[in-house]
Amino acid sequence: MKHYSCEPAPMVCCQQIDFDIDENNCIRNLKFHGGCPGNLTAVGRLVEGMKVDEAIKKFSGIQCGAKPTSCTDQFSRILEKIKNQ
Repeated sequence: MKHYSCEPAPMVCCQQIDFDIDENNCIRNLKFHGGCPGNLTAVGRLVEGMKVDEAIKKFSGIQCGAKPTSCTDQFSRILEKIKNQ
């Protein structure tokens, strides 16, 4: 299992995103630091065990109000970068 600790773009509310990707390319232990605690805790529980590609597909392009991105969109962008490395 590989651990990641990443900073999203400064335009979103969360300041850090921590998670693991296991040997089956599944997301584990997702935690957003900052942002909407109830919603982001729920997202963490929902993606537990989800494949990276599925999370990218589900969260890519989600906006927060008038912002061009969101905490979950930032998470999908981080996953995409990791996937393409």
